Amino acid sequence: MKFVDTHLAGAWILDLDRRDDDRGFFARAFCRRELEDHGVSFDVKQANLSFNSDQGTVRGMHFQYPPAGESKLIRCISGAIVDVIVDVRPESATFLSHLAVELTASNRRALVIPPRFAHGYMTLTADAEVMYLVDEFYTPSEEGGLRWDDPALAIDWPAPMRSISPKDAAWPDLGEQLDHLRARMALGTSDSQEHT
Repeated sequence: MKFVDTHLAGAWILDLDRRDDDRGFFARAFCRRELEDHGVSFDVKQANLSFNSDQGTVRGMHFQYPPAGESKLIRCISGAIVDVIVDVRPESATFLSHLAVELTASNRRALVIPPRFAHGYMTLTADAEVMYLVDEFYTPSEEGGLRWDDPALAIDWPAPMRSISPKDAAWPDLGEQLDHLRARMALGTSDSQEHT
């Protein structure tokens, strides 16, 4: 795997290190040892698929509070998406900064997302399918979210939103939850954890 650093510490873009021949190519899509060599501890607990029939579908922006924080490895296996992450680590120099990465079936890129990041995406094509590897079990009682179009986050989505779940549309504005978010996501609290 080829690791591409980002401006958000602990978040990596993964490109395939392809071995091409007349049959096509072979590449390693996941290697725990290579991730550990880059400071990422990743013990897969779940593998999830998300299928999206319509272009312009938005899912997110989701996160899990500690101690149920999740690292994720996201790959688009059919169609194309723009994947967006937001740093919600209060002690981070990039707190509330975001990164947008185009993940497509043809570029075969993946995104490694550390715990204490919000995550979401918009489909660029119809019939987009996304695979998530997750290092923690989903804990509904620890779920939180940010509004996908919150002006305070200034995410420049590439197209109009055409479909979103009622739950994702109802996440509160950042201003309404900032103090709570800082307190629950802070390192050093009794229930905080860090995977990376």
